[in-house]
Amino acid sequence: MKRPSNHELHGKLKSASETAKAGCFRLVEPAPIYADLTDLGILPEDLPDLIPKIVSEIGPQDYKGKKPPEKSYEVSIKGCELYAFKWVSKELGCMMYFKFAL
Repeated sequence: MKRPSNHELHGKLKSASETAKAGCFRLVEPAPIYADLTDLGILPEDLPDLIPKIVSEIGPQDYKGKKPPEKSYEVSIKGCELYAFKWVSKELGCMMYFKFAL
């Protein structure tokens, strides 16, 4: 079986949700994310409340990453596995792409 399994993805999403609710997250490349937020009419200071909400919308069926997950080449998270998801967000009312590493 190719990784990640639905069971593994469920666990990663649960961990991401708990981490986001605790406010323990950071943006690796903030400039393009802030540009996307501006396009959506979202202020950067809204992220601590927004990220847990959007993570709760995602399910294993929304996984669009590689199997097995790619490893990051960004210096601050080099070698961490990347989990990418695409879904229609009820919170934001549009198609979203969200990628994270734990």
